[in-house]
Amino acid sequence: MKLQHTAIENLNQFSGYGDNFVRVNTEQYQGNVLVTGAEVHVWRPWGFDDLTEADFSAVLAYKPEVVLLGTGKTIRFPHPRLYSALAAVHIGLDVMDTGALCRTFNILTSENRKVVALIVHH
Repeated sequence: MKLQHTAIENLNQFSGYGDNFVRVNTEQYQGNVLVTGAEVHVWRPWGFDDLTEADFSAVLAYKPEVVLLGTGKTIRFPHPRLYSALAAVHIGLDVMDTGALCRTFNILTSENRKVVALIVHH
């Protein structure tokens, strides 16, 4: 699905998404990705069932206010022990389908919020 994209200089925004991809600005990324307002990285887990505590702990380096986890077309919640490092420092984890993640991320980053988006497709 294509999103209405308003380019904001030097700020990543989702401009589309599909079954196994997201588009950030004008670049399309396949598979699992980590996106901040300034960076896009391939994200290590091979799928939802491969998520580990280390995957969520690594997000702390970005000093986010909130972390969004997109799980494809359907919402799947990770076990709380996996994201305990975030909870320990009062960083929220919001789990949603990938489309909702893209829209939410765009709104929050346009408000200059420090957000990390994690997308796992399988």
